[in-house]
Amino acid sequence: MALIKQIRQRTGLMIGVIAGGLILFLLGGDLLSPNSSLLGASQNIVGEIAGEDITYEEYIARVEEFKIANQQRTGRVPSEVEMYSIREQAWQSMIVERVFSEEYEKLGLTISDAELVDMVQGKNIVPELRQQLVNPQTGQFDKTQLITFLQSLETADPAQQAFWNQQEKLFADSRLRIKYDNMLATSEFATQAEAKQEYKAANTIADASILFVPFYAVADEDVTVSDSEMQTYLTKNKSKFKSGNSASLEYVSFSIQPSGLDSADVISEIRELTNELKNAENDSLFVLRNSDAPAPFLTIKPGDELPANLTNNVDVIEAGQTYGPFITANSTYVSYKITDQYEGTPRLRASHILFSTEGMDDAAKEAVKIQAETVLAEVKADDNFEIAARQYGQDGTAQNGGDLGYFAKEDFVTEFAEAAYAAKAPGLLSNLVETEYGYHIVKVTEMPKSTYTKVASLELELVASDATRNEAFRNADAFAANAGNRNEFTENATSEGYRILQANNIDASARNVNNLQNAREVIRWAFADETSTGEVSTVFELDNAYVVATLVSKRDEGDVELADVKEQVEAQVRNEKKAEIIKAAIAGKATLEEMKAVYPNEASINEIPDLKLSANVIPGVGFAPAAIGSIFGVNQGELTKPIREDVGVIVGKLNALTPAAEIGDYSAYQGQLTQNASQRTTYSVMMALQDLAGVKDYRYKFF
Repeated sequence: MALIKQIRQRTGLMIGVIAGGLILFLLGGDLLSPNSSLLGASQNIVGEIAGEDITYEEYIARVEEFKIANQQRTGRVPSEVEMYSIREQAWQSMIVERVFSEEYEKLGLTISDAELVDMVQGKNIVPELRQQLVNPQTGQFDKTQLITFLQSLETADPAQQAFWNQQEKLFADSRLRIKYDNMLATSEFATQAEAKQEYKAANTIADASILFVPFYAVADEDVTVSDSEMQTYLTKNKSKFKSGNSASLEYVSFSIQPSGLDSADVISEIRELTNELKNAENDSLFVLRNSDAPAPFLTIKPGDELPANLTNNVDVIEAGQTYGPFITANSTYVSYKITDQYEGTPRLRASHILFSTEGMDDAAKEAVKIQAETVLAEVKADDNFEIAARQYGQDGTAQNGGDLGYFAKEDFVTEFAEAAYAAKAPGLLSNLVETEYGYHIVKVTEMPKSTYTKVASLELELVASDATRNEAFRNADAFAANAGNRNEFTENATSEGYRILQANNIDASARNVNNLQNAREVIRWAFADETSTGEVSTVFELDNAYVVATLVSKRDEGDVELADVKEQVEAQVRNEKKAEIIKAAIAGKATLEEMKAVYPNEASINEIPDLKLSANVIPGVGFAPAAIGSIFGVNQGELTKPIREDVGVIVGKLNALTPAAEIGDYSAYQGQLTQNASQRTTYSVMMALQDLAGVKDYRYKFF
């Protein structure tokens, strides 16, 4: 893809900004060295894709590419939390590369040189470039910066040139994936008959009486469950209990949350800094030096939202004023200074429905125009623009009802921008707009706004002080040192008043342990070959706690044994038996009231006057799709058979049925069904291809 010979690099940082968004789409720490014992000839495999082993070296090289791209885009070394995301992106890119490349070849999908040039310097510049190459004065995309950037790439060093070539490939892969997904999405179609059924399900209403007998109406001690019955159930329902590599732990958590004194110190500090910010000569420099916010100085473009913590506390803002401090939902304190408000390039908000004519001859274009005019007349008559956009739109905005967001006039193709900006009021444009891409039905949703606001954000995190952390660590370290095995772990925790928490069936690739975030080191310890059952860990430092754990058990991927899931299986078998007891007890009863009398304290009768066929939850009862379907399947005045649901036994009575009124046009429901199917298709195909490729992930052994 080394086609743009004139393009080299002006700065390393500018090249790096391109990678982030594309990487995330293709999937939509430092380079770690594993323990040397893992790098034997047969022990450095991190996974398998399409029958091909992925070595540690190959994978880590890909991780390093993504890490460098992230670092150049953000201007800093990624944190360990960010490295987890980077490793996932790298792994997913390898899956996509191997799984989809063959599909692209089969379908003949390619990216032309002209397409790639258009994505970089034409009329469809990729969002990653548009977002990063912004004029700091206007806050708008600056094409002159882009041109300078592309021209100056010729003098870049070889490493930067190679990196740009990699970005070209990312552009191409991104566009190929868009083409593939769009092809799948547009292959979905719902018939009028399906749309009619969907409409009836959503609008047919039953007046029903529901008898609900929960399982606890039968006492556990009245039901005997044998091991053989549980084993039979497990054998018949193996798919419900498939397991990956998993482990069970017990642990004690020593909190390192900020103390009251820590909070008082932060409040005092931010009040002092807020007073300094009021009189600061250079607001941006001040907050860059003193704020914990990731982006402490922002230019808010017209139409974009001001920070929520500001608007939630201040009704009207004024340039030059300082507001705060306010406490945030993230337990930080924040103050804002409105550095400046000025008038700049206007931006308006619009939506459109695109009828594409790219690559068509004149006759085909005329047919598309006729279709677009028909839909425009429909929208004018029914005021159903968003529904029509989802049904007919042929670009990525269709899923959002055609919404394009706010944009400046120069951001869009000339014919479209001039038509939108010529509008005198919000609403539907009376005529189609023709551009090189096709015919557009355009709706202006917000008139142009031109006020830009510069905001300096001074934010301080409320974190535990060193004294608070040291005290928690001393307690955790003493506890770990005195617990040589699981028995001592339990005895010491009990005697010292520490709460023992359980984490059962943790997946080998998990990042969290219950509510403990970023607990990957705990999980790696549990799955290490040298960690044995009953062993007690050293102290792990997590985000807000020190943790000491003991390994209860671990098992390999595959079918589970009864002992591994006995509790869950026993509950299922017991409920099945309870359901049969309840059904037998109410058999022969003619009314719901007679059935309730069998379990007067536990059973209930609920009156549901507006139950819909499309529902799967019965109010006051719970998830019960089979029971709902049965109610709509009986005649008025009849009772259903007793239905076992996960929540208990249900008997329904249909008191009255109000059928959905006939309507003349089901296209809205047809469009919604098609859209829903399209959204599911790309994900389902991705999962199916991964399954067919036999993707196996052993990275948990290394990271």
